[in-house]
Amino acid sequence: MSILIRNARLLDPARGLDVRGHLGLRNRCITHFGDAEPVEPYDEVLEADGQWIVPGAVDLCARFREPGDTGKADFASETRAAFAGGITRFALPPDTRPPLDTPAMVVRVLRISKAVRSPWVAPLGALTRELAGNALAEMSALKAAGCVGLSNALRPLQDPLLARRALEYAHGLGLTIHVFPQDPALAGPGCAHEGPVATRLGLAAIPVAAEVAALRFWISLVEDTGARVHFGRLSTARGVELVETARDRGLPITADVAAHQLFLTEDLIDGFNALGHVVPPLRDAVDRDALRGAVGRGAIDAVCSDHQPHEADAKINPFPLTEPGLSTLETLWPLVLQLVDDGVLSPLAAVDRITAAPARILGLPAPTLEAGAAADVVMIDPDADWTLQAAKLLSRGRHTPFEGWRFRHKVSACWHDGVRRA
Repeated sequence: MSILIRNARLLDPARGLDVRGHLGLRNRCITHFGDAEPVEPYDEVLEADGQWIVPGAVDLCARFREPGDTGKADFASETRAAFAGGITRFALPPDTRPPLDTPAMVVRVLRISKAVRSPWVAPLGALTRELAGNALAEMSALKAAGCVGLSNALRPLQDPLLARRALEYAHGLGLTIHVFPQDPALAGPGCAHEGPVATRLGLAAIPVAAEVAALRFWISLVEDTGARVHFGRLSTARGVELVETARDRGLPITADVAAHQLFLTEDLIDGFNALGHVVPPLRDAVDRDALRGAVGRGAIDAVCSDHQPHEADAKINPFPLTEPGLSTLETLWPLVLQLVDDGVLSPLAAVDRITAAPARILGLPAPTLEAGAAADVVMIDPDADWTLQAAKLLSRGRHTPFEGWRFRHKVSACWHDGVRRA
């Protein structure tokens, strides 16, 4: 089956192209790109006047809950949501159950994903055995099994010397360490930003210093070792300053932010609203605006979904006992493209933040619309004017704070490996 998509706006940040033209897909590959009509015929012709065609999104952090928590979701359920959200590749953190700390576990997950024809999986291997933080995992073996980086997910390391050894070994293997920057001692049992809302509600707080202290620690180790470190899920203005200063000094550091952090603040938790319970916590408006500015000028390289599906009961308990995380696969594209309407990003830069930039961080070829590339393509309706309804999300987790929000951009089609999946 082949298809020609005609008269679309083609946005390809990997090549810096924003042009009008036609795109041909055949035999799992892109076979035509340009303003001239192709000579060869196609089985189907799709008129896409007014639509945007972009590469499939590369999500730097999405949990599909399999293996280990299939009561919340699994690859089959979240695959449908991912394609509906225009995501064709994602990095899987190692905190599955059991964790991705052996080659056998990595192979198992890749087999599950292949069986349901999920988006391409880029697994992150566990940095330490069982993610316990006290003994390094077999990094070389994990790389050989297909891991594109290493991480201890949300778990801390017990020993600073172990962290330094991890960077030294990773540097030797050419692997990037993905770090969630939050000092566990300063964060304590906190469940909300240290600000007026948490104080009024009597919630244990996570101070900005928890992120800042962790960033300073890891940046100092990067200075010593030269290893590549990616900081995931930044949440504070001071964190942005530290990362930007370190990058200006030439350190091999990258960073991302979850899309919801660019729109929401601590105000969401008022009334003990569990939809505001996320890790890191939603900060104040100054932090949110600093994150948006950093994404705009590229100081934060990429935006991810930080998708964490839960069963409905997970958000019903008293606030501190609810499980953190949101269902976000299907709002990644609409939120990032909202930044275009808000004047934060150009259309091409917005597409870059969730396609080419995250691919570079993972050490993968940047997705592109160039002829010969894999046919992972998304069609965006830039004038859809639609309202999000949680009940219509395809993810098994339907806890979203964006219920009732009106969006202008919508994923209208998604092709993965040459096959239309949404």
